[in-house]
Amino acid sequence: MEAANAGLIAGTVITVLQAAGYFGVLGLMAVESACIPLPSEVILPFAGYLCATGRLELWAVAVVGAAGCNLGSAVAYGVGAVGGRSAVRRWGRFVLLTEDDLDKADRFFHRFGGPAVLIARVLPVIRTFIALPAGIARMPQGRFHLYTFLGSLPWCLALAWVGLRLGKAWADTPGLHAAFHVFDALVLAGALLFVARFAWARRKARRPGGG
Repeated sequence: MEAANAGLIAGTVITVLQAAGYFGVLGLMAVESACIPLPSEVILPFAGYLCATGRLELWAVAVVGAAGCNLGSAVAYGVGAVGGRSAVRRWGRFVLLTEDDLDKADRFFHRFGGPAVLIARVLPVIRTFIALPAGIARMPQGRFHLYTFLGSLPWCLALAWVGLRLGKAWADTPGLHAAFHVFDALVLAGALLFVARFAWARRKARRPGGG
């Protein structure tokens, strides 16, 4: 079941990017930044691969991806500003978001203040949820969106660049095909382990008295 879910997510990302190009990058990154667990680590490397084929351009992918982060983060910011923690308690389970996720992002935000939005954009997991405590704290929106864009841009550029390099190597290095299948299997195994632990932790957190 977990393998099927992981395959479905990857297949959906690939289909959307192939069909919609930059609009696909924008929309998928917006979904991820709206606290929905759609990993940018899948979205952006494949967009980078499309750069290697000539269909997209690297810097455009990075800029559009960062803009998508702003778009999705605006939604999460609004949820935090209007609904606060009660919204997380009520609706978080539908996107596998727990109060523990919010606690981590909240601690990070209060430790670093407004610049936490900038720093968190290159940190896995926290980057997805940092907009919520920013919204709850009513951080000035102009600064919030500036930090979101500036922090997201290097993240998007780096992941897309990895996809670009792998795409070029795929075409230029015959032996990479066999090695890639081994690498792909290892990545899939790691992803399945992560998904299993992710789902188990959330089921545990939703139980009465769960830690």
